[in-house]
Amino acid sequence: MSYIEVNNLVKDYKINVKKRGILGSMQSLLIPEYKMIRAVDDISFSIKKGEMVGFIGPNGAGKSTTVKMLTGILMPTSGNIITGGLSPHSDRKKNAARIGAVFGQRTQLWWDLPAEDTFDLLRYVYKMPEKKFKANMETFNELLGLNEFISKPVRQLSLGQRMRADIAASLIHDPEIVFFDEPTIGLDVVAKQKVRDFVRHMNKEKNITMLFTTHDMGDIEKTCDRMLIIDKGKIIYDGTPDDIKKKYAKYRTLIIDFVEKQSGIEIPGVEVCEDKGNKVQFRFIKDEVSAQELISSLTKKYEISDFTLQEADIENVIREIYEGGIKCDENLCGVC
Repeated sequence: MSYIEVNNLVKDYKINVKKRGILGSMQSLLIPEYKMIRAVDDISFSIKKGEMVGFIGPNGAGKSTTVKMLTGILMPTSGNIITGGLSPHSDRKKNAARIGAVFGQRTQLWWDLPAEDTFDLLRYVYKMPEKKFKANMETFNELLGLNEFISKPVRQLSLGQRMRADIAASLIHDPEIVFFDEPTIGLDVVAKQKVRDFVRHMNKEKNITMLFTTHDMGDIEKTCDRMLIIDKGKIIYDGTPDDIKKKYAKYRTLIIDFVEKQSGIEIPGVEVCEDKGNKVQFRFIKDEVSAQELISSLTKKYEISDFTLQEADIENVIREIYEGGIKCDENLCGVC
């Protein structure tokens, strides 16, 4: 059964058209002109309870507007949203009590106070029983290592420590759904992995529905089983990260380590994209060239010490989609 149901959602903004120059400014003040901008254009989708979904798109695609409507901050122009049986904008107080939010570039922690003071405050805000609060704090301490820094003022914490505390703060009241906005921005590799492992653990243990808006495709690949792509206010893809790679990742890369230095290798349908003498990178379209046959033909002609076959990286696939655009694929999308 779906936890979030979005049907024919539309959000229009009324924008004041400002004219140039002093006369134009005066005219805009006395006789204002407006134009309508459609940020979200008749989208529909559903999310099951406990799903982890990546919600991505280029800047200005409509991600933030959609999330603001899902949280009840904005009211739709038309269409409807049901989240766990409630309308987010009509039942804002009830909805706010059962959601969590993590913003990578903003914090909900009190800047000059120790992080533990924020947790104590949140306990009273959400009217949590002491037993439940302590149990959750013990879990967070164990998985996120909060005890290392929880007594320090937030302004003295590193970015990684602050993000761990922010994520714990968003989950302290056992929300039914959590919205993540760039949760690992600026973190190093170790800190990112710790955050991702914790998020997946909480999803598995407590069946929390999670929606990620991020430009870091690693967050999507490592945490989400499903991905929604929005562009120009419309959902253009709804499926798994693996499916989008299969559909749109045309190229493979074969890296060959030759025993002796080679040069001038030419193979029909195969591009030499990097040549370092003993190590050569070949790029080819997977539907036109068989990797097995390519490797076999090279081993017959040359002595090879090692080789690596690389599939397309999802980040490159998404970048190509943003730059060139894709038309909604009825067989993959499931929303048309």
